[in-house]
Amino acid sequence: MFARRARVRWALIGAARPSARTDGAGARAGRELTQVLGQRKLFQKALPGVMHAFIFWGFLVLLPTIIEAMLSIANPDWTLPIVGDASWFLFLQDLFATLVAVGVGIAFYIRKVQRPDRFRGSHMQEADRILLLILGIVATLLLWNATRIALGDVSSTAPMPVAQGLSSLFGTGQPTETLERAFVWAHVLLVLGFLTFLPKSKHLHIITAAPNVYFAKNRPRGYLEPLTIDLEGPEEDMRFGVATAKDLSKKQLLDLYSCTECGRCQEVCPAWNTGKPLSPKLLIMNLRDHVVGIDPAAMASGTVELQPLVPGAVTDEVVWDCVTCGACVRECPVDIEHIDTIVDLRRNLVMAESRFPNEAGTMLRGIEGPTENPWSQPASARTDWVGDIPVRILQPGEQAPEYLFWVGCAGAFDDRAKQTTRSVARLLNAAGLEWAILGPRERCTGDPARRMGHEYLFQILAEQNVATFAESGVHKVVATCAHCFNTLANEYPDYGATLEVVHHTELLSHLIAERRLLTTAGAGGTVTYHDACYLGRHNGRFDAPRDVLAGSGLTTEEMERARERSFCCGAGGARMWMEEGGDARINDTRFAEAAQTGADTLAVACPYCFVMLDDAAKAAGSEMRVADVATLLAESTLGTTAHG
Repeated sequence: MFARRARVRWALIGAARPSARTDGAGARAGRELTQVLGQRKLFQKALPGVMHAFIFWGFLVLLPTIIEAMLSIANPDWTLPIVGDASWFLFLQDLFATLVAVGVGIAFYIRKVQRPDRFRGSHMQEADRILLLILGIVATLLLWNATRIALGDVSSTAPMPVAQGLSSLFGTGQPTETLERAFVWAHVLLVLGFLTFLPKSKHLHIITAAPNVYFAKNRPRGYLEPLTIDLEGPEEDMRFGVATAKDLSKKQLLDLYSCTECGRCQEVCPAWNTGKPLSPKLLIMNLRDHVVGIDPAAMASGTVELQPLVPGAVTDEVVWDCVTCGACVRECPVDIEHIDTIVDLRRNLVMAESRFPNEAGTMLRGIEGPTENPWSQPASARTDWVGDIPVRILQPGEQAPEYLFWVGCAGAFDDRAKQTTRSVARLLNAAGLEWAILGPRERCTGDPARRMGHEYLFQILAEQNVATFAESGVHKVVATCAHCFNTLANEYPDYGATLEVVHHTELLSHLIAERRLLTTAGAGGTVTYHDACYLGRHNGRFDAPRDVLAGSGLTTEEMERARERSFCCGAGGARMWMEEGGDARINDTRFAEAAQTGADTLAVACPYCFVMLDDAAKAAGSEMRVADVATLLAESTLGTTAHG
């Protein structure tokens, strides 16, 4: 029965689109050791981590015992060779059977007493049945061992204190012999019942979690795999994202099968936390429930018209609520890649159906039009921020100096972001670096279009920008925008770019360490720093901005949610250009956390964060200042540099 049910699930994966994930076998093996065997991500929550580790490690240790019990039905005198009568194995068997029972008790305590909100929407009754099955399996094992001890069938009773204690309940006569057979049969039947139930339950992750972790991306979380679109190629090879179940990749199907419904992703999701329909957990569950109802043969043959996943499984609103902050992916213990699936759904809605929020259309028209930027400003305006600052504008045919300063669309056109741009330019000059900008030849990196789902527009922009880099001999790029930084560093190599990309806070931290920028005590005061998702959680850059602030004479107060668990500003995933619904705005929620620290200044390191949090400060009527790390450093540094 298990094989029959599992065959259907396997056939669906077989009919799915291939996903090539064979690079970095060493890193993949390392994840198996740390995340699967070591349960590392589960221990991000201490008590649930202990609970799951007890159950998981317990079943690994008890697997040989289950085999022994099955064979004991055929021959009661049979035991495992080598380890069957070994004292150490009997002790481990007794210990881990007990730990599994303790783990089940902790699980019921969490679910029935603590009752965290992250379980909302999960299949709680199914989980209860599974937990009771697990408890029954280890209880019958302990009772079976207890009857064996009472009958004298176990050579050494000392290493099995729990079973030894239970053995006092039994005598040495025929009733105990009957009970010994009853307990071993019950144990085996419960195991087989669990196995039969497995393929159609959320506990299928017992089988799929390990391969799902293995095939996770060996790239920064901010990286999206390219969808190459060749309009001149064969029409049957054309794919515009995910429309129906047959468009899902094998990894995406593994994601659906592997969801444990633990709700850790839901708990940290900015959209869900501000009253929006999107829950990463419910998204995966709804897609799974939709897909498992499909006939694998029909999916493979393409003879049956499949229902669209949007709105068949999830609504349009759910797909567009995502800010691609990556909090869900970081928390997920089985490495489900929610963002990749959401973006694939968006790709189909945008490129195949032209279906997206109306207000985002202005942004897309600006990028794909002659201005090539979301602000729809002319290319000639890209240098309006310069003023009296000495800036070299790289002309066609000229070779780039050591650094190309990638100003970015926000840094060139948004009045608040221009403050950051000017501060960085002054600091680079003060440190004596050789640098230049592309000026009118710079165009949008395509990040907003890509996260919006317009992969073809991103592909065009990436190819054009890479060609400009090659023509000008650009090798080192410094970017102030976390989104530009992520795109240039992680995604442009897919289009032939060979760049060393640094964020401006990294470069400034390096210049301070080399004493090429000499800081002073500054104006004093306190500052709290907001970690940009595409700099911090997606790319692991947490320390450089804080190092720069430390050199600016300001006392830092950390927010409760900081570094890898930072809360989003609400601008990612092209959400900066869309209206926001729900019970609260994400940027207002984040700014309230910053205000609670009592700091004078909220420091940021991304123009998107700057705009969103400054808007929130104004809406709150707060006197708290919002400023980029570079501006705070410039105020502390200019006029006292090593280069005068």
